[in-house]
Amino acid sequence: MKPVLKKIFSFLWERIVPVLRNTTTKRLLIGFVFFVMATTVLSLNFVPERLDIVVGQPSPKTEKAPRTIEFEDKIQTAELRQRAAETVGKVHDEKPGTIDTVIGDISQIMNKVKKVTGNLEMAPEEKVARLIEDIPFTMPDGVYRSLAGYDSMVVQNIDVKTREIVTRALNKGIMKENLAKIKASLIEEEVADLNMPNDARVFVGALIDNTLQPNLIYNEEATNKKIAEAMDAVAPVTVVLQAGEKIIGEGEIATPAHIQKLQALGMLKATVPVSAVLGIAILVGIGMTVVMIYLYQNRTDIYLNEGYLILISLVVISALLLGKTIIAIELKPLWSGLLGYLIPVAAASMLLAILLDTKLALLVTAILSAMVGIITGNDLRFALVGLISGLVAVYSVSKLSQRSDMAKAGLVYVSSANILAIISVELVSKGVNTTALAVGILFGLVNGVFSAILTIGVLPYLESAFKITSSVKLLELANPGQPLLKKLLMEAPGTYHHSILVGNLAEAAADAVGGDSLLVRVGSYYHDVGKLRRPYFFIENQLSNENPHDKLTPNLSTLIITSHTRDGADIAREYKLPRLIIDIIEQHHGTSLVSFFFARALESDKNESVTEEDFRYEGPKPQTKEAALVMMADSVEAAVRALQKPTPGRIEGLVRRVIKDKLQDGQLDECDLTFKDLDIIAGAFVRVLSGIFHTRVEYPETVLKEIERRKARDAGIRKQPAGKNENNQQAT
Repeated sequence: MKPVLKKIFSFLWERIVPVLRNTTTKRLLIGFVFFVMATTVLSLNFVPERLDIVVGQPSPKTEKAPRTIEFEDKIQTAELRQRAAETVGKVHDEKPGTIDTVIGDISQIMNKVKKVTGNLEMAPEEKVARLIEDIPFTMPDGVYRSLAGYDSMVVQNIDVKTREIVTRALNKGIMKENLAKIKASLIEEEVADLNMPNDARVFVGALIDNTLQPNLIYNEEATNKKIAEAMDAVAPVTVVLQAGEKIIGEGEIATPAHIQKLQALGMLKATVPVSAVLGIAILVGIGMTVVMIYLYQNRTDIYLNEGYLILISLVVISALLLGKTIIAIELKPLWSGLLGYLIPVAAASMLLAILLDTKLALLVTAILSAMVGIITGNDLRFALVGLISGLVAVYSVSKLSQRSDMAKAGLVYVSSANILAIISVELVSKGVNTTALAVGILFGLVNGVFSAILTIGVLPYLESAFKITSSVKLLELANPGQPLLKKLLMEAPGTYHHSILVGNLAEAAADAVGGDSLLVRVGSYYHDVGKLRRPYFFIENQLSNENPHDKLTPNLSTLIITSHTRDGADIAREYKLPRLIIDIIEQHHGTSLVSFFFARALESDKNESVTEEDFRYEGPKPQTKEAALVMMADSVEAAVRALQKPTPGRIEGLVRRVIKDKLQDGQLDECDLTFKDLDIIAGAFVRVLSGIFHTRVEYPETVLKEIERRKARDAGIRKQPAGKNENNQQAT
């Protein structure tokens, strides 16, 4: 049996292990693990809940409060707010011009009546017929006959009284819903009391009934605003549950109040619908797909590196778990409802921007913000604030120039962005709630501080674990107080100052062609640390005219000179410098020829046994743009330093010749520089070197003597006692 099992195990091992070692399989496995973990974290509650019960069902057991808590009674609060809303009257706005319109309609009818009744040439029957035609409403025939027979005094009285009644009514305000009631009241009360014939009163009533309009228009928006203000003015009803207090008894029918208490204590079993889990899984899958497509198209180096993929997954999952932990904290109801503002999306954004890529960090921030919205109960406020703070965090660390910038990013930029975003979303979603706004602002400030602390604290461990050289690490290495740089300054001062100049040249060129200027500057500082093994064999460190190479053969001198790249790599490993810096140290000479000693060897070669390969560096050639920039800056600085009477023209000619020699020698074949880049690099070198080796004015001998005489006189004046100077000034 054992031999069979052993064969099966060996067979599976031989088949499975090669598959697992395949890079595509590793990426798929990483993606699957992340998918499962992210979906699980987003779907399940962080704190397991216990009682499975809904409203209307009997409780399977008696439940008591395990601890004392204070929470908002949303049911009572909602009832009180509903009552407050019902007490709010409707808001109406006065419709401008209504009185003028109504009076105008009355005047138009009355003018026609006056014209007919005042016409003495018309027969009575003709007047009646004309009034029936001109008046736009119907009245009994007797009213028309009476109206036709009234004199001008009665007609004028009808006009005046109708205007007065209508004007008083409109000044009080008439709404559409009570128009009919007001018309009936006016006709029954005011019109009935008019001192005029009965048919005249009937005409006035009909005139009012057909011309009166409402002048108050219902303002739905203002009414809703008043209702919202009235509801917001109602303070939330808080309930205190004492530890041990009975919540629901066994067999007791659950009411909304019971469910509310169980939810507040986290004792209610929550069932996640299958549809919700499916939706979350789809969202996670879409986010993963978008990120992988971006990496495949734009950052192949990250896409092919399983460690970087694990890092992205780790940062996102950690942020989600931290978010779940934060929102599970039990505080006062108002505070608990705003805990989503504490989720440090900005910390994840800064870590990815510093460690990997700024654009990738922006993309992941957007996806992570959507996930934050899910874990906070689909609350758009927290997703928006997380997105804004994350974007600001990415841009604030995209170009770190000093280590304090990382702290400033969280303490200043992220906190400010959080506060402004929280004020905005709170005003939009809830209106002005001073307490909630103050708590939200406090949480936004704490979020920024927490994000900065988290980023600064976690960054070194992630750098070490995933072997990443971040800009923060490079800034630390650029500090002159680094032990290796201090040692270089003390034991090889010439090399140290040469490295500083090379750093200035390479950094200017990197800025011009879009390279990593910080990396080339730091790489330049350390590129010649191998000279610490034998500093005085390099001319910049020779303090006297004695050159030790004069006593050595060209081959031995070449061996000493070329070994400084290998020695430098060893020293760099000893001081635990990043791989990127070690690569620059090893590649900054490529396979260049040590031409001086090669020429000396040729002069003494009688057997023609000297080969060029024996006098070249062992390489490799520069593999990156940054290593090539350090190589060219190193060669250019050394060449210009040896130039006699360096003028701008001579400097430019020498710079372009050095770069051309490197190109023709094949040293730039394996990096991604273009001919256009080389021209730009040459221009950048010339600008920096022209500033260093600029011409100085040569003073005539007489001017120098006059300057020295004045210096001596000024020194003598400064040595005189103060009292003597004052006396001299008074005498003058």
